[in-house]
Amino acid sequence: MLPTLDGDWFEFRSFGDGLTLITEPHVVPLLRCNIWHIRGRDLDLVVDTGLGVSSLYQASRHLFGQRVAALATHVHLDHVGGHHEFAECWCHRLEAPGLRGADPAYTLGDIDLAHLDFAAPGYETGGAALTALPAPDYDLSAWEIRQATVTRELEDGDVIDLGNRHFEVLHLPGHSPGSIGLWEAATGTLFSGDAVYDGPLLDALPHSDRAAYARTMERLLGLPVNVVHAGHDPSFGRDRLKELVRAYLDRPPGS
Repeated sequence: MLPTLDGDWFEFRSFGDGLTLITEPHVVPLLRCNIWHIRGRDLDLVVDTGLGVSSLYQASRHLFGQRVAALATHVHLDHVGGHHEFAECWCHRLEAPGLRGADPAYTLGDIDLAHLDFAAPGYETGGAALTALPAPDYDLSAWEIRQATVTRELEDGDVIDLGNRHFEVLHLPGHSPGSIGLWEAATGTLFSGDAVYDGPLLDALPHSDRAAYARTMERLLGLPVNVVHAGHDPSFGRDRLKELVRAYLDRPPGS
């Protein structure tokens, strides 16, 4: 039996300049997604929405200044669990069918949170996905990824305008076909999703493509990055990005 959480399900960390990191500390590292809230003058953006164990929208309403859109860097279950709570949901065109239909083939949403049986090199699996329950009567077996209403299908080169901040959509396939990042050239800031993060990168999942992943890494190597806010693990700078990219590109085939 898992203990019941004594406190809030989500943790909030302000980075300043309207950026807040939201995490689910009682989700195991494999599925603990970084949720990013970006405050804009005309539009707020929530980049990924976590596992959907507890209501992200209700917990985060104090952050929302006005209209808010939830963007999925890709539609794996740990990134889209809360999308159904938002009226505006955006993702790449290739990921939209999975988000609309909450199709396990796209979302990996048929995973049993009570006992993870999931091949993820570099991560411990085999136990429960959670280390605590959000409420005493929470039923892990009832968890599912719920379909969302996709209101904007994104393509490489699209611009997301928050009024005072502008992000270019980068199509970064490999981890999944429609993985995307958000690039703010004015500040050298990259929101990279799972294209790159400071942990074991997964490229053998359903729909993963190692050749496409290598091309994505080459593209990232050419960006004049100052900071990367990734889909998992801590943020990092340009030197660490280069180390991670080169480590991936130098891996022996099939490893």
